[in-house]
Amino acid sequence: MKLSGLLTGHEHHVLQGDAETTRITAGTTFDVERVTPGSLFIAVPGHRGGGPAAVGAALARGAAAVIVEAHADGEAAAAADPDADADTDRAARTAPRDVCVVRVPDTRKAAAVASSRYFGEPGRQMDMVAVTGTNGKTSISYMVESLLRISEGASVGVIGTAGSRIGDEVIPMPPSVLTTPESPDLQYLLGRMRDGGAGSVVLEATSMALLTHRVDRTFVDVGVFTNLSQDHLDDHGTMEHYRDAKLRLFQGLCRHAVVNADDVVGAGIAAMMPGAVTTYALDTEADFRATGLSADASGTRFTLHHAGRAYPAAIPVPGRFSVSNALAAVAACRVLGHDLGGLVAALALLPPVPGRFERFVTPSGTSVIVDYAHSPDSLDKVLTAIRGFARGRVITVFGCGGDRDTTKRADMGRIAGTHSDLCVLTSDNPRREDPEAILDQIAPGIASTGTPYERTADRRRAIAFALAGAGPDDIVLIAGKGSEPHQIVGEELLPFSDMATVRELSRPATT
Repeated sequence: MKLSGLLTGHEHHVLQGDAETTRITAGTTFDVERVTPGSLFIAVPGHRGGGPAAVGAALARGAAAVIVEAHADGEAAAAADPDADADTDRAARTAPRDVCVVRVPDTRKAAAVASSRYFGEPGRQMDMVAVTGTNGKTSISYMVESLLRISEGASVGVIGTAGSRIGDEVIPMPPSVLTTPESPDLQYLLGRMRDGGAGSVVLEATSMALLTHRVDRTFVDVGVFTNLSQDHLDDHGTMEHYRDAKLRLFQGLCRHAVVNADDVVGAGIAAMMPGAVTTYALDTEADFRATGLSADASGTRFTLHHAGRAYPAAIPVPGRFSVSNALAAVAACRVLGHDLGGLVAALALLPPVPGRFERFVTPSGTSVIVDYAHSPDSLDKVLTAIRGFARGRVITVFGCGGDRDTTKRADMGRIAGTHSDLCVLTSDNPRREDPEAILDQIAPGIASTGTPYERTADRRRAIAFALAGAGPDDIVLIAGKGSEPHQIVGEELLPFSDMATVRELSRPATT
């Protein structure tokens, strides 16, 4: 495709070469190692896999054209990447004369436009659902997919924490690809899904993805807002900035919103999109509401109310938060035009979501629940649900991620201690931090509750300790990592799965 066609209508300045005759034949990328002959290399300042300093390497690998960013104004931009301006100028001066170099005000915005057009704007050709909020994104994404598949046999693409797939077909991507991929990868995936026959796609839209324009030009039909609670302050600094990043989805990126009216931020979205908001709630009046909740270990029964009618409903997951997620999924599917009766019937048949309240019973009868809960609010909700049906002790194995918001650590310790009979502190992706130092910050929160606890930075040993001391009526919650297949220690990804470890440790010993 012509480079000029990828950028038509988007502010840009050709520094050298001819955008009309330059053809992009091998996609768009930020990562120099993924450049192949015919690629468009987009030099995003600060990007670890590329940036302005990598332009020369990209050209050596055969890039057909390069997009660079205009000089940034302000001390903050200079501090973030002090060499970016010099690298950009050097790239423009040293590129071969037959290579087109284009300058834009914002490379990330330009990348979203160019990448979407390169793949034929695939988001326009499918029903697009984007889910944002602190908690519930993965569960709602899986629920939307399952509801459409069960009720109508639809083929649905899913993009999120657990990777990307069409139905059961996984689309391989490099390990570095994010929950919400950068726009070149996201548009590639949408193109694959369209070509693979997906009629709908549901994706998780993280706050950083919205802030950095990864979701631009995906043509979202339904944006779902779940809730807002403390998380990611290491990225955003304040809750206000975190909130504002989430709200970008509802400022021109989606056609219709489905929002949690029980959440104060969600309730405020109606004023941002007059006449284009559908609400769901458990505690307040809403377009979709659940009442009469009754939960046990097998799931939750409730009555779903919509448009003056009541529908008996059930989901195979315990807890109020699970019902709230189910309401969001049903509402999103209904906004897309799917039959409500079929959707409600499909709720009872929802399959487990990997790493989200995922259950296992050991040969000795101990119930084990693996959940991604890694924020104060999510841990509180999961433990509250477990307490609602636990017959014996609740033993919680958890930690806090390294190089992330440190202010939530003691609070998570307090929450775990409040709802548990025994806590086992352990590592959860310590990254570049000292694992013991992280545990030191969690421990005072547990100590304030008087609940006994053990600590070991070795996650496998912590799980083994919890299982060894649990009885048939006890429940062991392993929180924080969900379905993640690795531990991040330093810069390494070390293979580790909570559920696989539970299954391995639960096998009868052989002689």
